[in-house]
Amino acid sequence: MAQATPGVTDHGGGVRSIAVPIPDNPLGHTLVHLLDTDRGPVLIDTGWDDPDSWDTLVAGLAACGTAVEELHGVLVTHHHPDHHGLSGKVREASGAWIAMHAADIEVVERTRAAEPATWLDYMTSRLAAAGAPDEHLAPLRKARASGKGRSLPSNRAALPDRDITPGELLDLPGRRLRAIWTPGHTPGHVCLHLEEAHPAADRAGNGRLFSGDHLLPGITPHIGLYEDPDDDSGTSPLPVADRGDPLGDYLDSLERIGRLAPAEVLPAHQHAFTDAPSRVRELLAHHESRLTDLRALLTERALTLWEITERMEWNRPWEQIPFASRNIAVSEAAAHLRRLVKQGRAEPVTGTDPVTYRAV
Repeated sequence: MAQATPGVTDHGGGVRSIAVPIPDNPLGHTLVHLLDTDRGPVLIDTGWDDPDSWDTLVAGLAACGTAVEELHGVLVTHHHPDHHGLSGKVREASGAWIAMHAADIEVVERTRAAEPATWLDYMTSRLAAAGAPDEHLAPLRKARASGKGRSLPSNRAALPDRDITPGELLDLPGRRLRAIWTPGHTPGHVCLHLEEAHPAADRAGNGRLFSGDHLLPGITPHIGLYEDPDDDSGTSPLPVADRGDPLGDYLDSLERIGRLAPAEVLPAHQHAFTDAPSRVRELLAHHESRLTDLRALLTERALTLWEITERMEWNRPWEQIPFASRNIAVSEAAAHLRRLVKQGRAEPVTGTDPVTYRAV
């Protein structure tokens, strides 16, 4: 579709997108989608809570012929701050409701309620259990001892007003928008399926899909262990029954989206694209390759989670990965290791501390 204003794209059929910047982030921007309804325009995601991001969103809405004050609602695909960050400010300016899947609402509630030091203790214990060296744990321990807390946008995230119920048509008069629960990137991630004919009459497929971070055209979303400082779910890849399997959740969700075969995917990053089934196959193959490579590492010798993470292939050499990104990498490696253990392709070595793992 033609782009009349920089950062604003008209996708046709009452759907537009606004590229809202993410400060100091290689992703660059979040594609916030604007959906016309008979009760007024509705946003799908809102962007990062930052003054420049807010100004861009306001200008983008004006370019679309509307204003923040006219917004009827906000549908949030998941709780991450580049998607949910500006939701509260939008609600303050417009009175719009905010909706999110219940599992991610729980994350927002938990994060807002937790003492900041709780997160530092949680992160430190998780990384220590993984076998992280003392030099990596030292900054966390120093922050804890000095009384500094976890200062992230998610600590002030807005509490949503209503749940998004998967499988049901959302209450948006004049539109047919159905929520699909697609956990993996977060426990409550949802895609939103616009069950209407594509405005391009010759476009084959089943409507359009607002895919959030679940399905992106050229990058793979982060899949790590779900964080919960109230228990030890994030400290070990062991397959305890009540601990989730985020990677398994993600792969199952991908297959459902592949079978849906939308005519076009409107993601929250990069650009709109077609042939969702092909992209799904690529991502399934990517993660199976990661699992195979991980198992191969564990056939050589038993390794701690930290040692596994150091040896896995990332987008740059381990020595060049900064502190915060290493913590994210550990979580992603843990999700892949948990999947292997659940599949019976790896196991913990009894009596090791920190725990090491070997191939089966």
